[in-house]
Amino acid sequence: MPTSTAQAAPPRSLNILLHLLFPPRDGAAATSAAATLKAEITGISREGFDDLLALAHMNHVDMRALDVALGVLREAGDEMGAQWVTDALAAEHARIQQAVSYLRRLCAAFEEEGHDATVIKSLDHWPDLGGDLDMYSNANPEKIVELMARRFQAVLEPRSWGDRLACKWNFGIPGLPEAVEVHMGRLGQTGEQIVLASRIAARARTVQIEGQTFRVPAISDRLMISTLQRMYRHFYFRLCDIVDSTEVADAGAIDYEDLRDSASASGIWEGVATYLAIVSDYVKKCRGTGLDLPRFVTGTARFGGSDVYFARGFLRVPIMPQSARLYGTQLGGLLRKRELESSARLGLLPWLATAAAVGQKLTGSDKGIW
Repeated sequence: MPTSTAQAAPPRSLNILLHLLFPPRDGAAATSAAATLKAEITGISREGFDDLLALAHMNHVDMRALDVALGVLREAGDEMGAQWVTDALAAEHARIQQAVSYLRRLCAAFEEEGHDATVIKSLDHWPDLGGDLDMYSNANPEKIVELMARRFQAVLEPRSWGDRLACKWNFGIPGLPEAVEVHMGRLGQTGEQIVLASRIAARARTVQIEGQTFRVPAISDRLMISTLQRMYRHFYFRLCDIVDSTEVADAGAIDYEDLRDSASASGIWEGVATYLAIVSDYVKKCRGTGLDLPRFVTGTARFGGSDVYFARGFLRVPIMPQSARLYGTQLGGLLRKRELESSARLGLLPWLATAAAVGQKLTGSDKGIW
């Protein structure tokens, strides 16, 4: 991890977001934090607000952060700032309403034609929404591609090497700014996760969003999908990952024994435990208390929040040696179980990462690889 980056002071916009999203629970600390937040946000310049809004949008916390900000600004009598927030909330709410409407139509179309449809990732952030609409199905890919074209005039986007390995298809739908990403039959950065994928539909639960019913992964499966994305794929956290996971943990919604058993079966238990340790450590730094994690979780975690640093808009997870060791453990587990096809797929990850890094350096883009 680059020491200079790790030690750099976080930008003002990040500090404001953290105060908005993670208020301390202790009475005296909460009072002090509220006063600090009021001083930080009251009278904010237009440039400062735009920076805050951009960072909130990158991290999928617009609605949750700005709703708190609106209350603070109104109480302080900052009419201009309150109007900026009101306008931003209205624009984001309109985007979300349209996206959710399309998402319900997509799920209904899948179900009407006999295909299972589970919304993954996108609705985890509610009342915020992810940048893409992500779905999982066990359906035949050719049938889904045909369905998308016939019923939504969707255009299949070019597939990268990583997309093909991961068994995911991206679609553009006229009139919908968000891309639709459909994972079929496999999950994981190289499609190595067959066990987890095979259980998604059977273990899915229903949620009500904007008066519509959606099937979403069980909490354990949701946390495993987040772990695959953050600890094994992108190597960074969005603030929404911290907020989302904290909310389900604080609500007592996590069955940690089921999570351990499910993640162990998928070969990513150490990654899941590390993911939760990072969330707990980071939220403790912000609000003074972390998650109430069982000892068998904290004892399994390979590292924690002290290794995470802010850079380029996100909370970065160091790749060497921390995440590399998690990758090695996952690959070793697949080999011990003699899951040879999944092992071969996962073994391609370092080559993809190298090709992406070279492509980024030479052309400024890793398009066609990831």
